[in-house]
Amino acid sequence: MKRQLLKNAVVYAETRKMDQGYVLIEGEKVADIGPMSRCPTDIEAEVIELSSRFSVIPGLIDVHIHGAAGADVMDATPSALHAMANALPAEGTTSFLATTMTAPSEQIEAALMNVARYMEQANGPGAAEVLGVHLEGPFLSPKRAGAQHPRHLADPDVSLFRRWQEAARGHIRLVTLAPERDGGLDLVAYLKKTGVVASIGHSDAVYDEVKAAVAAGVTHATHLFNGMRGIHHREPGVAGAVLMHDEVVCELIADGLHVAPPMVRFTYRNKGSDGLILITDAMRAKCLGDGKYDLGGQEVTVRDGEARLADGTLAGSVLKLADALRRVIDSTGCTLEEVIRMASWNPAKQLCVLDRKGSLRPGKDADVVVLDEQYEVAMTFCRGALAYRKQRKTQGAGRDGHEAH
Repeated sequence: MKRQLLKNAVVYAETRKMDQGYVLIEGEKVADIGPMSRCPTDIEAEVIELSSRFSVIPGLIDVHIHGAAGADVMDATPSALHAMANALPAEGTTSFLATTMTAPSEQIEAALMNVARYMEQANGPGAAEVLGVHLEGPFLSPKRAGAQHPRHLADPDVSLFRRWQEAARGHIRLVTLAPERDGGLDLVAYLKKTGVVASIGHSDAVYDEVKAAVAAGVTHATHLFNGMRGIHHREPGVAGAVLMHDEVVCELIADGLHVAPPMVRFTYRNKGSDGLILITDAMRAKCLGDGKYDLGGQEVTVRDGEARLADGTLAGSVLKLADALRRVIDSTGCTLEEVIRMASWNPAKQLCVLDRKGSLRPGKDADVVVLDEQYEVAMTFCRGALAYRKQRKTQGAGRDGHEAH
């Protein structure tokens, strides 16, 4: 079994931070973590010499991403998921939920069946792991459709969801819906009963409707502030309601565009690091340049880092998750430990994969990211396999040729 030993870096383990520590990887798992004072010296391993300029953190988990590198989940092809899975480690993302869009039923079913096949046949180490599906639409409010195609929106329907879950072979893990629509609370209750995360999003609900939805089982809010009734001093709306309910974990697109930095700070002060999940909501233009692209059957123009429909509506993002970490730290003054919680621990906990993801601990998957002093990704390991390494000139190298300082 292959062993890899990362040495002399700042290590953010599950229970503590070590200013000079090591991480030992054996095969696909983390085998050991500790301070350099007890670093093993008598084992055969590929040694990766780092320094205190580097931080070793758990892999990031994106629970809301539509596409990247020219690919989109709705392409419904193995090559699209392969392209996404191989592009994401460059931004520190080691696992994700393949997120769908509002579309005709047959297109959604094709995407779901494709994800299921990919997970069962091609979801191996060395690339970001697909953890399942985030079904975003069509059970959304036409008043808050955003970039979701309004023609294909529909009332929440338990029987239709059951059919789609069967097509996905049980891999739908999270569903965004507007619970105020007819059938909304019934679907929320069914999702809770079957272990699927119910998320309020693209919703025009008022406070009392959100309160009823939380009572029925909503525990998640899709891209807070975006695609939902906002806060008003006489009606808290969806945004105000989810901020006031500790049961609800809120997604946040921290690209400086979807949510202004002062509102990111406001949200952090209200929900804390335990109540937030950083996402990208990225579309296929991520990793590419400006131009015209497709998202859910609608043309999107990307210019200067902004993705918009023809009417100016924001249409997802081209955000990289590691960039979101830096932006949140800059906006809030929070620590790296806290932002790791928002991008690794919380999503793993929400998806019930905390037994193998979300932190660095012996026995868990070796989803490991090395950040430099600017919090830029230097290396990413996906289940023990090196999936990305930043190329840069160095003064010297360790025994294995990796960067050493």
